[in-house]
Amino acid sequence: MNTAPIRHSFLALGLVVLASLSSCSKNSKSEQSQLQIRLVDNPAPNVKEVWVDIQQVEVIVNDSTHPIILAGVHAGVYNLLALTNGKDTLLADASIPAGTISQVRLILGSNNYLVTATGDKIALKTPSAQQSGLKVQIHQQVSGGILYRLTLDFDVARSIVFAGNSSNTILKPVLRVLSFVPSGGDIRGVVVPGSVITAVIAVKGTDTIATTFTNGTTGNWLVHDVPAGNYSLSFIPADTTYKTAAAVAAVVLGQTTTVDTVKLQH
Repeated sequence: MNTAPIRHSFLALGLVVLASLSSCSKNSKSEQSQLQIRLVDNPAPNVKEVWVDIQQVEVIVNDSTHPIILAGVHAGVYNLLALTNGKDTLLADASIPAGTISQVRLILGSNNYLVTATGDKIALKTPSAQQSGLKVQIHQQVSGGILYRLTLDFDVARSIVFAGNSSNTILKPVLRVLSFVPSGGDIRGVVVPGSVITAVIAVKGTDTIATTFTNGTTGNWLVHDVPAGNYSLSFIPADTTYKTAAAVAAVVLGQTTTVDTVKLQH
């Protein structure tokens, strides 16, 4: 790999991002996991649309009595029947503490209704979903520094109950975990001297998959969420009095690979 043409561009970019990288390195990311929650649906006969007002998503971690309200939630009214045939929607993308997720809760608003095949709009009653939420049992371990993707299946056909005595149409959601998987793996390491901003390039086969920079203080670097496999790593110092260096890494799904310390040479 010919790194000479890109050394100067990495130097310029490295100087620009140094401040933000140094700031980020002070956070204890190893203690945080990243959780993405997606929603899909099974179709229902005789129903044209089902609109659900999702206002908040909460998770219970390590059996705490206090749920964590996720910050990166896309609140809104969703037509569940638009989320079929391979389609989904991203409900949340947020950081949570590492540990065990025991439960996910979807807190609903009041704007829930369905549209029948004949065009009639019927309000859906949600007896408890606006207070305690729709609960989904998870019981999955999550590790710090890893992105996890949770896909929930909202079974509309089994979730709508027509109550004959009260003439109400009740939403008693049937939700199940369709998948809960870690994303790709992470690669981390240290370059010394740490004061030299160094570009790190991760190449799989002939494809450059990811690039990052050391933080310019401790020399720490992290390549996040890359596909599993074997990688060639190139280290390009911004200080041209140092030579480029190389290493290899084997990435495993959902795990962090730590590369031996790279020592730059003049």
